Amino acid sequence: MAHAPFHIIQALRETAQRLAAQAPYQWGHMGSCNCGHLAQTVTKLTKGEIHARAMQRYGDWERQLQDYCPTSGLPIDATIDEMLTLGFTRSELAHLERLSAPAVLAAIPFERRNSMRHNQRDDVVLYLRTWAALLEHKVLAEIQLPTLLPTEAATTSAV
Repeated sequence: MAHAPFHIIQALRETAQRLAAQAPYQWGHMGSCNCGHLAQTVTKLTKGEIHARAMQRYGDWERQLQDYCPTSGLPIDATIDEMLTLGFTRSELAHLERLSAPAVLAAIPFERRNSMRHNQRDDVVLYLRTWAALLEHKVLAEIQLPTLLPTEAATTSAV
C-alpha cells in the first residue's frame, strides 16, 4: 500500500468525490475509467487527453502499467510517471483498475465485497474511499505523541 502521504489520500478522496458527483464514467475509456479518473485528479488532464495519450500504445491500464518505461517518451508513460511520482505504485494502480487490492477489499464488509464489480461507479467510489481511509488510519497509527509529565502547578491544583 502507498506510503500514505496526505496528497495521496487527498487524490483518492477527490477522485471518489468527483465520481460520486456523477462525473462521466466509462470503464472501457482510458480517460474515464478507474485509473483514468485518478489520472485526471493527479495530472489535471482531461479524460480526452488521457485517452489520446493511452491510445498511442496498445492495451488497457494494466497493460500500460506493465509496459511503462520512464524514458520511452510516450505521453502515457509521462502520465503514469506523474502518478508514480505522487507515491502510487504500478501494482496499486493495476489493482485500482480491477478493484482487487486484498487489503482494500478486506476492509469492505463481506456482503458488499462479494457483489463488487470493477466497472460499476458506486463500487469504484467505495473502493477509493476505503483505500483513503486505510491510508489515513496508517498515518494516524504512526503518530507518536510525547508522554507529558504532570507539572507541579497541575498536581497542586488537583489537591
